[in-house]
Amino acid sequence: MVVAVLGTGMVGQAHAERMAELGHEVTIGTRSVKKALARMEPGRMTEPFGVWAKKHKTVKVAAFSDAARHSEHIINALSGQAALKVLKSLRSELAGKVLVDISNPLDFSSGELKLFFVNDDSLGEQIQKALPATYVVKAFNTMNATVQVNPKSVASGDHHLFVAGNDKKAKAEVAKLAKSYGWKNIVDLGDIKSARGMEMILPIWVNLFGIMGTAQFNFKIVE
Repeated sequence: MVVAVLGTGMVGQAHAERMAELGHEVTIGTRSVKKALARMEPGRMTEPFGVWAKKHKTVKVAAFSDAARHSEHIINALSGQAALKVLKSLRSELAGKVLVDISNPLDFSSGELKLFFVNDDSLGEQIQKALPATYVVKAFNTMNATVQVNPKSVASGDHHLFVAGNDKKAKAEVAKLAKSYGWKNIVDLGDIKSARGMEMILPIWVNLFGIMGTAQFNFKIVE
């Protein structure tokens, strides 16, 4: 599989590394390759991208447009604040492809967590509207990056991954990817409108993170 991971932060690094380990051809996309590779200051909860890139030489680094154009599947690991603008600029490069949307509409500008799309809309829906020829599947956004790519790191993998999207075939492809990561329990929540609930999980996730003092947890559905 030829994959583009858009975003050089913690989530992007985690998925790019895991996909490369699984033998896929991976390119990580960024605004400026030169600036990204020169970045040596630590990011939030991650090592500097320039250091990471030197350790993962099988992962190519390219501009967003080049990464998207030459890949079959796309993983959106951009911040919620940047995702929509960047993805709109890649409309032609993303046409006809599956886009896994991990981003969340998080807004900390007031000093507390708010969602800039909520209740009657979601970032996932906005991305699908902006990219009508792309198969957008919301997934992986309800947990920490480490858990996303290695579910067995929590409770031996006995917990749940949610997916949502309008196209059944695209969701099946994302489920196949998730299973290659080690996911056993995958819940299809329906069409892309279900991204609303998936994104609204984040406030309670942040509360739990603060209470537990660790991001190594996830949600399990029990009947």
